[in-house]
Amino acid sequence: MPIKRVWAPRIDFSVLRRELDLPAEFPPDAMREAQEAASAAALPAVDRTEIPFVTVDPATSRDLDQAMELTRRAGGGYRVRYAIADVASYVRPGGALEAETWARGQTIYFPDGKIPLHPQVLSEGAVSLLPDVDRAAVLWTIDLDADGEFAAIALERARVRSRAKLDYVGLQAAVDAGTAPDPIALLPELGALLARRAADRGAVNLPLPEQEVEQNGDGWQLVLRAPLAVEEHNAQISLLTGMAAATLMLAGKIGLLRTMPPPRPEAVTKLRAAAASLDVTWPQHASVGAVVASVDPASPRGAAFLNQAAELLRGAGYTAFDNEQPAETGHGGVGAPYAHVTAPLRRLADRYATEVCLALHEEREVPQWAREALPRLPKCMATTDRAASAADRGAVALTEAVLLAHRVGETFEAGVLDVDDPRPGGGAGNTVDRAGPTAPAAGGKPGNKRPRGGMVAIDEPAVQARCVGDLPLGGRIQVRLAQADPRTREVLFQQI
Repeated sequence: MPIKRVWAPRIDFSVLRRELDLPAEFPPDAMREAQEAASAAALPAVDRTEIPFVTVDPATSRDLDQAMELTRRAGGGYRVRYAIADVASYVRPGGALEAETWARGQTIYFPDGKIPLHPQVLSEGAVSLLPDVDRAAVLWTIDLDADGEFAAIALERARVRSRAKLDYVGLQAAVDAGTAPDPIALLPELGALLARRAADRGAVNLPLPEQEVEQNGDGWQLVLRAPLAVEEHNAQISLLTGMAAATLMLAGKIGLLRTMPPPRPEAVTKLRAAAASLDVTWPQHASVGAVVASVDPASPRGAAFLNQAAELLRGAGYTAFDNEQPAETGHGGVGAPYAHVTAPLRRLADRYATEVCLALHEEREVPQWAREALPRLPKCMATTDRAASAADRGAVALTEAVLLAHRVGETFEAGVLDVDDPRPGGGAGNTVDRAGPTAPAAGGKPGNKRPRGGMVAIDEPAVQARCVGDLPLGGRIQVRLAQADPRTREVLFQQI
């Protein structure tokens, strides 16, 4: 899918920060602790700076959590060495900085900046795995056999040094040209193998095009793009590490899992019906993940099918456990037990889950500060997950409304992504409420019963919004823009 960019004038995103009551500056005592840690923290004695790590991130990122090196094992298989920024070595348990990170939960991103989990002196400085400097890391060494099965898992605190900061676009170009750097040359091969294994075990990966808001001179542009192949491969390394962490924690009967119920049978039945109506081939014994992976997200019917498949991925959360096996261990999207441990600069839970894994691997007691945090983390992360989602939805919705405000009454061709559930009280359950934190229901005032319709996507500009009418799922229809209100961040179409 080509990248589509549409320019919008100046937009004030600060209203979203106020609505979500997000913090601004770090308190002085937290900043003081961060600055002291940045200048005083000692690097680990274990020296792994000979390993030629590289990082892979968006081009503008400086809060670099992960660095990797991929090699072949003698006799077959792969060795994944994955260095994760050692945030716990810089945040004192019980201090003002730790308390402030609990108040924030995770980094929240806006088009014009971010609300970071940690002060920049740490997240973009002393702790970030920037190139050509020694850094403290938790180093995962994961050996896989030729089929991608775990052969061995080890981790340690170590001093590391990244050789290069790679970005997705540049790396994809290098892969396509056959010139990917040696430390990461195996990424397409290993990433594809891990993706096939994930599909075989029933994992559901939705390669939906992403809407992003980017600055462009004095204005903003709305970007719609499909993920690059190297982004998907890179994600597989993170997922692999998360599954390794879950393996350690379940064996040790203590930890924090990222969980999601398996797809509900009725949701799978509904998706099969949608596949038939959209001419998506679903072989008799094929898994949901395999069918999803076969669909072209750039086609109108493929996009509609993937939007329906999102209904399968509901109920994600965190499950803490101590001295017992949790009742729910799996993650329906991953198809296996999984934990968050690879983004501690941007996500609070990873710091504590990593500390548990280190203790279990070293066969010592889990530090009390980490153990006591586990039962409190699910609620904290759920709260901040909602804020992060609302910030992302609100920024896109505001940009869409500003972009279309002067085009009310115009007609567009649109693809139908979703339709309302015909059952009494049913709605377009597969779609995200894109109106933002305080916008009323589409088509009326808060609490009003909205008319039948669904979600549509127009191509130029790349906007997805609610449409009123008797909509054919996966079809192409003509719609008229009925409303585009920047104040409420609401866009509404009507079928012609």
